[in-house]
Amino acid sequence: MTIKYIFIQAIGFLGTILFFLSFQCRSNRNLFRVQFLSYVCYTTHLLLLGAVTGGISYIINTFRSLFLGSKWKFAHSRAMCIMICLCQVAALILTWSSWLSLLPVVANIASTIAGYTHNGRKVRIAGMFINSPLWIIYDILVGSWAGIADEVVSEISMLISIKRYGWKNLDKAEE
Repeated sequence: MTIKYIFIQAIGFLGTILFFLSFQCRSNRNLFRVQFLSYVCYTTHLLLLGAVTGGISYIINTFRSLFLGSKWKFAHSRAMCIMICLCQVAALILTWSSWLSLLPVVANIASTIAGYTHNGRKVRIAGMFINSPLWIIYDILVGSWAGIADEVVSEISMLISIKRYGWKNLDKAEE
């Protein structure tokens, strides 16, 4: 292992820590703000690993979290959700290398749609059953140890947040 490789993994692990902390935020707005910082780390991490589709998808996620964490009304609209999903599809087309390119894009579209419901329960369901499983497979195949850890930690964090706030309490749309 080279110093460069360890440094690249460290950037990813910083993203893992931030993503874990994001699900401990009670409000969706703060959850998305912390995820924004996490996505900046992951974008850098994946691009340095040469995982272009994943890196570009994270750039789009960074904007998604910025929008969902903002007070700008249009950023919370269905139209913005559609635009972000179309950007994910464009990223898929432009960075296509194999079926592997589908994994981060499908994961991120599911998370985008869930995020735009503004419902904490739906955000966590999409994360636990679609986003994390697809990203784990992608991370294994591109060699992102930090990404694998992130998804495992994210699953644990989502379960902790469900326990902390209660499943019923998370089933509210929040703007």
